[in-house]
Amino acid sequence: MRYRVLGGTGIHVSVHCLGAMMFGSVGNPDHDDAVRIVHAALDQGVNFVDTADMYSMGESEEIVGKALAGRRDAVVLATKVHFPMGDGPNMGGNSRRWIVRAVEASLRRLRTDWIDLYQVHRPDHTTDVEETLSALTDLVRAGKLRAFGCSSFPVEEIVEAHQVSRRGGLGRFRTEQPPYSLLARGVEAAVLPVAQRYGMGVLTWSPLASGFLSGKVRKDQAVDMTSGRARLNPHRFDQSIPDNAAKFEALEQLVALAAEIGRPLPELAVAFAAAHPAVTSVIIGPRTMEQLDGLLKGATLTLDDGILDRIDEIVPPGTDLYRADGAWRSPYLTDPARRRRPLADRAAA
Repeated sequence: MRYRVLGGTGIHVSVHCLGAMMFGSVGNPDHDDAVRIVHAALDQGVNFVDTADMYSMGESEEIVGKALAGRRDAVVLATKVHFPMGDGPNMGGNSRRWIVRAVEASLRRLRTDWIDLYQVHRPDHTTDVEETLSALTDLVRAGKLRAFGCSSFPVEEIVEAHQVSRRGGLGRFRTEQPPYSLLARGVEAAVLPVAQRYGMGVLTWSPLASGFLSGKVRKDQAVDMTSGRARLNPHRFDQSIPDNAAKFEALEQLVALAAEIGRPLPELAVAFAAAHPAVTSVIIGPRTMEQLDGLLKGATLTLDDGILDRIDEIVPPGTDLYRADGAWRSPYLTDPARRRRPLADRAAA
């Protein structure tokens, strides 16, 4: 296993990070089996574990806490805050009020006294970023956090957060966690270069593009629409849609490329994400021991320039052929009221 320094923190983390999103009711509900997966990853050199309070509504953190009993000091532990964790308007978001409460709850579930990397899971436009950074800075000073970062933030908000930190003498985001894969390369245009400019560590998620790069999805082959992501997003697998057709065509070329180098497509996918100079660690999120073993085989694969050039020909740099599940979308795009003057104003004009 290779290790890299996480931004400017001085913390060394494995190039592959064990993601715990699939531990609990939404993935693998067998706690003992999930604990075995964590132990197997640690035994193979992984020292970085990433979870979030909202994964299975806290159950994932509880499983990780069980798994790290007696091994906590050897592990760099990351979790996240933002999404609602109960009823009521103040049970989520990026306010000081919620962050302070959420940290304490995560510490209890994780059975630890500190969190190595605490990440703001998504932007919150109801809260000034200064409020968020101030709360996180105080938690670092209190010894509850070692560092903090952001996840799926657009580049302009990463830049704004750094400017606010500098002006206010506050701690800054040390990491960013964006979606990044062979089919979702949009972050190469600005997010990854800006992260490098600010000396941020980068943890990428969804290297298998929500299962598209698992090797089980192929062009002109039937997809099981009754389970998993296909059940939740059936339109994504409709090959009659032009955007999907382009995605499936690229997928077939990537399958062929993986076969040429004699490796399964998931190994090619994980190795690709790890090859970018801005990327510190690639989050793999296995549900089973078999999936863990297959994904970690990608740790032994190094892609030369010839292979990376071939990938660039199939999916050009900075191109998104796929939109990651749960990726942040600007409210200025999703809420029509934010881009339309009131009708009375329009009529007056």
